[in-house]
Amino acid sequence: MDLGLSGRRAAIAAASSGLGLATARALAAEGVHVAICGRDPERLRRAAASLGENAHAIEADVSTPDGAIGFIHHAQEALGSVDILVTNAGGPPAGDFTSTDLDAYLPALELNLLSVVAMCQAAVPPMRRRGWGRVLAITSIAVRQPIPGLILSNTARAGATGFLKTLALEVAEDGVTVNSLLPGSHETPRLQALHDGDLSQAAEQIPMRRLGDPAAFGAYAAFLCSDHASFVTGTATPIDGGTYSALL
Repeated sequence: MDLGLSGRRAAIAAASSGLGLATARALAAEGVHVAICGRDPERLRRAAASLGENAHAIEADVSTPDGAIGFIHHAQEALGSVDILVTNAGGPPAGDFTSTDLDAYLPALELNLLSVVAMCQAAVPPMRRRGWGRVLAITSIAVRQPIPGLILSNTARAGATGFLKTLALEVAEDGVTVNSLLPGSHETPRLQALHDGDLSQAAEQIPMRRLGDPAAFGAYAAFLCSDHASFVTGTATPIDGGTYSALL
């Protein structure tokens, strides 16, 4: 299926590996010019090289609002404009209510909530003026089903989901869609690090008894950025192999 994205321009945050890179790869395969960011210069260079000649590497840290805005401004300069924004970031430290100090909440909110707001504030107004745009946030299944021991991530990502839903309603008539994807466990370097390379236990906790394929995740993300999905906005879709088990 031709997604009709050839020639579009996308800024994908935290895309030097994992689901961010998988999304960038799927978009690049559709002819999208992509700008990706990361904090590790060498890993970022390798990732951009793997995406082809229409990829731009921007060294940036989106864990703060200033860093997030800076990434979008550099992407706009490199690409000429940004039609597609994919927000993404790593997760804050683990912890529960008892073990997590109040001081830990602000950095978590900056990482997983305020960075999303900042990137949208920088990228969405030009989309509205042009009458076409896509915002796609990679968050976590934790916004539907809080994950024990990840109180900071559960809190911040739920806030981001509320912001994105509100934004979707405000910009819908301007041709800009806003959606989020809620990944469960996918076979990424981060998950391998969390499980010391042994992912069998993580797979057993998923109804499908297997981990998610980042390439399949990227393909679904690219579809949501296409004209075929132009009537889809305000959604928060689990991609988790059935882990989320509630009716709604």
